[in-house]
Amino acid sequence: KIRLRAHRGRRKTLEKIGVLENTYPSIFVVRIDEPNYNQRLSFSYADVLTETVELALLKDGSAKLMPVAK
Repeated sequence: KIRLRAHRGRRKTLEKIGVLENTYPSIFVVRIDEPNYNQRLSFSYADVLTETVELALLKDGSAKLMPVAK
């Protein structure tokens, strides 16, 4: 499980917890696991490099966060 923080512009930030579902050569897909928000979101690796998207690995499924990329 990972914690995802995506900056959507104009002070809009999306923070969700999900599962890294698929990886492709230029994008990755995260499945969001929340009761009323079952959705898949895709992001490019460039989004991570430009810090538009921040990822953190949930250690052992607990609430403790271990930073993955910064």
